[in-house]
Amino acid sequence: MARRLARRDTEIDIVEWLRGLPKAELHLHLEGTVKPETLVELSRRHDDKPLTLEQARNLYQYENFLGFLMSFKAVTERLKGPDDYELITYNMIRELASQGVVHAEVYISFGIIFFIKQTDVEPYVEAIERGRRRGEKDFGTTVLWIIDAVRHFGVDEGARVFRKAAELRDQYPSIVGIGIGGDEARGPAEQFRDLYREAKAAGLRLTAHAGESVGPESIWSAINIGAERIGHALAAQHDPELLEVLAQKQIPLEINITSNVKTGCCKGFDEHPVKEYFESGLMITLNSDDPPMFGSDLLSEYVLAQQTYGFTMEQMRELAANAVEASFLDPTRKLGLLKRVEQYI
Repeated sequence: MARRLARRDTEIDIVEWLRGLPKAELHLHLEGTVKPETLVELSRRHDDKPLTLEQARNLYQYENFLGFLMSFKAVTERLKGPDDYELITYNMIRELASQGVVHAEVYISFGIIFFIKQTDVEPYVEAIERGRRRGEKDFGTTVLWIIDAVRHFGVDEGARVFRKAAELRDQYPSIVGIGIGGDEARGPAEQFRDLYREAKAAGLRLTAHAGESVGPESIWSAINIGAERIGHALAAQHDPELLEVLAQKQIPLEINITSNVKTGCCKGFDEHPVKEYFESGLMITLNSDDPPMFGSDLLSEYVLAQQTYGFTMEQMRELAANAVEASFLDPTRKLGLLKRVEQYI
């Protein structure tokens, strides 16, 4: 489809129209927002032999989902101290604002800090909060944090992550929810049922990655443990009953088109079910997941949806509204953003 469309006898630039559309991002990993250029900067801080830009870019190349996890690990290993987290938080908000993103709910992995860095999370939370406050002030895009447990690290590590999130929530109201990422095959959602019940009682909102690299049973499990939003849900296409339940309950799905293709979880763009989901009445939202690792960002995902899958401009507005509606924002802010989306011309 052409970049420009005729509308009411005028021509509009689709990309710029989509950039201006007020958008919310609901599935974005802080550690996965690090660009190769920033990775070089981090490497200069910490490595005896710093990476060249070419070497940094090569770390973002992989062939399958496990390869992606190894690339993600190579990047996070160069996030050594709190100052690094402040830097990438500020840079993330600047990038989001440049795409017309007005709000983001961002995963941060306490599991990586606890399990791999073997240290307390408090200095890192203070750092991302410094970056968040500076970024929000300078660019206007707001951020809430979803604390992510690495599911294949086990239930005990998950308990440590979720309880720390609940403990810090009073001090940092920007911590709004919890989730489980990582390898679904080695960390079934059902194992976290009691922890999700405990997190909900503590006032935390519940998300879960599910149906990305394994089958529909993972999505069923995520629903059964109380997840309010489902990350990816790619495998739902193979279970008509599940599709019916998702449509009936209007459980928001955090769709990541380019991510699914680049990790090999979906064979190609032509086979992604995003339009099928939309036409089946599912509440889908568009997201970027780990932008530099997939060569995309949220604006690019909106452009992709419009140009590759034939979403109309009014449907693009509906997708933007879905993301706001599915967010964990307070009702007043949510209504304000919904009004902005509705009134956007």
